[in-house]
Amino acid sequence: MIDTAFGIVYGATLLAALFPPLYLAASGIRGGFLGMPFSIAYWILDALVIGLALWAKYAIEDVRGELDEEIELGAAATAGGAA
Repeated sequence: MIDTAFGIVYGATLLAALFPPLYLAASGIRGGFLGMPFSIAYWILDALVIGLALWAKYAIEDVRGELDEEIELGAAATAGGAA
């Protein structure tokens, strides 16, 4: 369920970034957004949504304990790595 929700967010933001007609439609807007042209704000907003979605997915996986943070070392590595 969560993977599907994040997949939809990733798909939408990638479509916004990689589908030229969407960007061309946004670049025709003359009004500014926080002092910058809307076409620049379009890319910044797209990057922020992707970044926040990745951070949220990481945070959810951390709460659920699904992260692989422990690395098991082999016998050679624990013995000092000398061969």
